[in-house]
Amino acid sequence: MTATVAIVTVSDRASRGEYEDKGGPGCEDWLRGVVTTPLSITRHIIPDGRESVATCLRALVAEGADLILVTGGTGPSPRDETPEGVADVMEKELAGFGEEMRRASLLEVPTAILSRQTAGIAGKSLIITLPGKPAAIATCLDAVFAAVPYCLDLIGASYIETDPAKIAAFRPKAK
Repeated sequence: MTATVAIVTVSDRASRGEYEDKGGPGCEDWLRGVVTTPLSITRHIIPDGRESVATCLRALVAEGADLILVTGGTGPSPRDETPEGVADVMEKELAGFGEEMRRASLLEVPTAILSRQTAGIAGKSLIITLPGKPAAIATCLDAVFAAVPYCLDLIGASYIETDPAKIAAFRPKAK
């Protein structure tokens, strides 16, 4: 079975074609290098803003996306409203994702404390917010992805497996 992944880049400039989207390709490259099960990946570029994020996420959840990675819009700038848009859609917050991504990022840059990254569940979709830069995306996904396959199992989403040499997916052993 093919898992469906949606990657959403949140950027006013990228959505207008004034700026090259690097976050979306960064997410996809990372996934394709780590996940070993077949993936169907779609990429979307939307403008910043709470409503644009919430509208896009509601549509992706309704379409049955297993995993939704949202890159950009998690900082303190006035137009950075990605966490608010995600909050409008998610049914359960998984705060540990944001905590761990900030911890890992803080080992690299002191401004990681400005990040408002989060994760949550809506229906059978896991939504994770990420920074916009590919190197920062990799740092964050490296920090949390071992828990993603089991989380997808728990919410009834598609089964995914990872290359254990890169990220060892954790699943409790059956008793």
